[in-house]
Amino acid sequence: MNKNNLITLAFALLCNTMFGQETKENYALIQPGDTEKDIITKAANVTPSPRQLRWQQLELTAFFHFGINTFTDKEWGDGTEYPQIFYPTALDAKQWVITAKNAGIKQVIITAKHHDGFCLWPTKTTSHSVANSPWKEGKGDVVKEVADACRAYGIGFGIYLSPWDRNASVYGTDTYNDFFVEQLTELLTRYGRVDEVWFDGANGEGPNGKKQVYDFERWYKLIRELQPAATIAIMGPDVRWAGTESGYGRETEWSVVPANNLDLTEIALGSQRDLAFKPQGDMTGNDLGSREKILNAKGLVWYPAETDVSIRPGWFYHAEEDDKVKAPEKLLDIYYSSVGRNGVLLLNIPPDKRGVIYENDVANLMAWKKLITETFAVNLASKARLTIGSKGKLIFDQDYDTYWTTGKNDTTAVIELRLKENITFDVLLLQENISVGQRIERFVLEYQDGKEWKEIAKGTTVGYKRLIRFDPVTANKVRFRILSSRLNPTLSEFGLYKQAQP
Repeated sequence: MNKNNLITLAFALLCNTMFGQETKENYALIQPGDTEKDIITKAANVTPSPRQLRWQQLELTAFFHFGINTFTDKEWGDGTEYPQIFYPTALDAKQWVITAKNAGIKQVIITAKHHDGFCLWPTKTTSHSVANSPWKEGKGDVVKEVADACRAYGIGFGIYLSPWDRNASVYGTDTYNDFFVEQLTELLTRYGRVDEVWFDGANGEGPNGKKQVYDFERWYKLIRELQPAATIAIMGPDVRWAGTESGYGRETEWSVVPANNLDLTEIALGSQRDLAFKPQGDMTGNDLGSREKILNAKGLVWYPAETDVSIRPGWFYHAEEDDKVKAPEKLLDIYYSSVGRNGVLLLNIPPDKRGVIYENDVANLMAWKKLITETFAVNLASKARLTIGSKGKLIFDQDYDTYWTTGKNDTTAVIELRLKENITFDVLLLQENISVGQRIERFVLEYQDGKEWKEIAKGTTVGYKRLIRFDPVTANKVRFRILSSRLNPTLSEFGLYKQAQP
């Protein structure tokens, strides 16, 4: 079959699966001749894959940066370290996982190998590993201990495997990709279910002074084969980097973004239900998925944002930073600016040289969790009378799968909330049902002061979750207006809350 026939088949398959039967997919092709209305309709119907939806609903995930750097007091090792210096005296992966779970974190990722090439599992590929350290007389396996703890305490397990390896002598040659595949295969087959595989984009020189051409496509296929439920982030097809390590996401965050390298031939050959490619182009700008951006695209893909940050100034543990752990109030601000901006927060919590999470980190995490729990314990709007009919109560039922929507052709809406008495609130919570699509483009929240409606807050995108803080307002009549939407909007949850005091 020649390329023209493949492309024709691709369009036929796409039209049949996406439009003829209204099947939801996590991508869409834009065809020559598509009008603005056609493109907006396609964007509104792009939805996350099951693995992407599960990942988004985690909201909070954690990194455990731990390895040879923990003992050299460095951020980036150079690969010349002696494995004998790796000697945690009281390593307790259960303590790591319990700490994360108690902080509300739903999934953790262990740095199985950082840029220094030191492996936290007894690999057959290199001697630069825990097998040649004095820890547990060379019989230890940090990756296994973390994986076992995750299963024991019911949270997700992920691995970080650095493509850049400053220790491997074959780095910079074709052989390295085979070497890397062998390491990846070990990690994906020895430890049960893997929920996320995390690659960064670091690509420096190896010990031979060469740089490596990474075979990402081969790695993606291997992960899909061995761990089909795993999301692949950041240099991967499922999750993208928000563009900053500050923990702060965009005010306007679209999960549907242009994909101008969408391969029509791959779609025609039957892989359209499990795309495994990383969209090309800058994914760090302020505007990724607005109408202006998507109208010039060749294709669209669901590609959500992960926002990462460390609880300390560095990513690995350093004793001099023990008094620089982010305060609960700072962590809360990060929460509102990541999870509250249609993202997932990846918070790094580095174990210390003993092999445990340091006391200051634990204390601040618990205080942070307490603030979140107390703030969102009671939805002050939940007993309001609504002007949108009986189905409107679905926005208060705390069930993400249920939602309220307008008529099929209604892209705006007005929801009035009338309470029996005044309430004081300073947080707005919104959730769209993204299994239908991300659609809301602009909204405003108002309260009635006498006969006048006054603005409290406004915003653009909602997505899986939007949180907005503002000065406290006391009122018994509140109005939420959706000013613009891509097709009819869906609202899964609506809430008004009062922030807990530190």
